[in-house]
Amino acid sequence: MRTHSLAIPIAIIIAAALIGGALFFTGEKEPLSTIVPEKESAETSIRPVDNTDHILGNPNAPIILVEYSDFDCPYCKQFHETMTRIITEYGANGQVAWVYRHFPLTQLHPNAALLAEASECIAELGGNDAFWTFTDTIFAERALSEQTNVARLPEFAENAGVEKDAFEACVASERHAGRVAEDAQEAVTSGGKGTPHTIVLAGNQQGLISGAQPYASVKQIIDSLLAQMDGR
Repeated sequence: MRTHSLAIPIAIIIAAALIGGALFFTGEKEPLSTIVPEKESAETSIRPVDNTDHILGNPNAPIILVEYSDFDCPYCKQFHETMTRIITEYGANGQVAWVYRHFPLTQLHPNAALLAEASECIAELGGNDAFWTFTDTIFAERALSEQTNVARLPEFAENAGVEKDAFEACVASERHAGRVAEDAQEAVTSGGKGTPHTIVLAGNQQGLISGAQPYASVKQIIDSLLAQMDGR
């Protein structure tokens, strides 16, 4: 991964952008994230991105957004749309990559861990592209306030190019439960209090985007970081 020196700490850049996001959401009655009902740590450090991760975009991009997400979280659905737009704009030229890790809030969404494990089965059987197709389908096929119809998961698997029987056998084995639990614990350790919980990696710095911030705020963060990296 390339290393860049930032004159202004990434936390300050993100804080400035999120002020705009907060103004954007002024008057909204709902929070920006689904909140974990426990007090958590305030650290932001996470493990490095590697080839075991689900990555959309250039894995050597100067800016990487690592999202800890819950498939049944309404705010994650909103942020998924934002990040899809970000990758369309910045991913093709290798400036930004998006990493998806799991943070199922089973206290609020009972099927969230199952969905996360199912997505890992898709990745195992179909690879990275199949994982992202499956992920896109789950978020697209439910309304904002609804939870995923788990009876449709085999259909979603086939849509992603994975054989139904192999998928169902993998899910039944629960062999990816440990991976999902490790992601979730890492999210908590890094200060995750709700979903989506996103860590921005830029050079040797890490910063936090809390909640489903709007496209304009995320874009401002990325543009500010890229400008610094380019010496502007």
